[in-house]
Parts: sequence; structure tokens; C-alpha cells
Amino acid sequence: MTARLRILPTAALILGAVYCIVPTLWILIAATKSKTDLFSTATYLPSFGAGIWQNIVDLSTYQGGIFWQWMLNSFGYALIGGVAASLVSAACGYAIALYEFRGRKVVFNVILACVLLPQIVLAIPQYLLLSNVGLTDSYLGVLLPQLFNPYGIYLCRIYAASSVPQSLLEAGRIDGASEWKLFHSVGLRLMGPGLITVFLLQFIAIWNNFLLPFVMVNSDSKFPLTVGLYSLLRHGAAEASLYSLVITGTLLSVLPVIALFLSLQRYWRLDLVTGALK
Repeated sequence: MTARLRILPTAALILGAVYCIVPTLWILIAATKSKTDLFSTATYLPSFGAGIWQNIVDLSTYQGGIFWQWMLNSFGYALIGGVAASLVSAACGYAIALYEFRGRKVVFNVILACVLLPQIVLAIPQYLLLSNVGLTDSYLGVLLPQLFNPYGIYLCRIYAASSVPQSLLEAGRIDGASEWKLFHSVGLRLMGPGLITVFLLQFIAIWNNFLLPFVMVNSDSKFPLTVGLYSLLRHGAAEASLYSLVITGTLLSVLPVIALFLSLQRYWRLDLVTGALK
């Protein structure tokens, strides 16, 4: 009986892994097929010809290479929004964790409530607010709503409380350092590994965001990858040959996120080692 109970968690993990891997494997295999092979060969039988290279060439030349404009837009949205949101989250979390002020618990509880609020609920109000100031169909219209990240503030508050000692701040104040200097030179440095986590989560959230740019942006040249590939898929309903381009574009859109995740892993390992030494 005990052996059977031990098998259940393993089986559940295997099923979860298969559920995650199968769609990714399908995209990887389908991207290797030409437009004719996509619908005429077995689903999980890859093509060993030049199908994937031709798909990349066709995707790069589609409407004057607009796919790479979408890629650049997504990278700009995610990078600028991720860095800005991480700094805002760091400042808010640092202040809530290390300063005593009236209404601190109320502010923190409101932020926790915002964590539970689905982002889809905010899309239309954000559109109405930004349309009143003329920021729809602009890069700022997509970036500004991303600056406030309740979950990032929550993580920074927890990390600041555990990694920034009050005694170190008091020593800095005695030496004449301003509060901004303490935050910039002490707080951000000690919160660095935690900010890497916040940045990565926000980068991925903005990279994968669909509804907000779909509502805010009308110009094709300002689309991120999510909205651009969706528009390409809609055109593919009338022209089946575009499906290969959508699949190839989806595969290429995953590569920057994988590269970013692998490049930032060492900071998480450093954080774990530092926590163990503490």
C-alpha cells in the first residue's frame, strides 16, 4: 500500500511534465515542416528538409519584415517595463518594510488585494483613463499600466525585510547619508537577487501579455509579438499557408525568454548560497 502511495506523486509529476512538453514539442516539430508538409504528414513526424529555414525566410519577408518589428516591440516593452516596474516595486517594498508611517498596514493590505485582482478586469478602465490623455495607440499606453506590479511590491517588501538590516541603515544615517542614498547604495544592492526575480517575472508577464496591447494599440507597427501573431493567425483563416509562419513565429518568440531565464539562473544560485551562509 505504501509503495502505491509513493507512485501517485511520481505519476502526477510525469503527467504534468507531459502536459507541458507535448505542446512545445508539437510547435518545434511543426516549425520544421513546409507549408505543404504541415497538413500532409503525421503530426509528430518532423521534416528533415529545409522547411524551417524557408519558413523563417518567408516570415522575415512577410509585409516587409514586420515580424521583427513585433519582436523588437515586445523586447522594448518587456525590457523597459520590467526594469521600471522592478525599480518601482523595490522602492515601494523597501518603504513599506523599513519605514514606520501612518496607514502602512492599510497600504500593504490594499496591495495584497490587488494581487488577487485579475488583470483582465483593469484593461478597459486603463484604456478609458489613457484615452482621456491621448496615450492610446502609443508605446506609453502599453508601458504605463505595467509599472505598478502588486506581486512585485509584495516580493520586494518580504525581501527587504529579511535582507536589509535596520542597524546598517542607522549606521548610514549617523554618517550623514540621505534616505535616497541609503536606498540607492544599500537597499538596492542587498535586494539585488530578489530584484532579479521580480524583473524576470515582470519581463515574462509583459512579453506574454495580450489583452492590454490588444486594447491599447491599433497600429500594426506598434504590436507586440502576441498581438502580431494573433493578427497573422486571423489572416491565416483565409490563407492556410500563413499557419506555417504563425508556428515559426511562435517558436522564435519563445527563444528570448529561454535565453533570459538561463542567463539569470546564476543569480538565483548566488542568492540561495548567500541565504544558506546567513
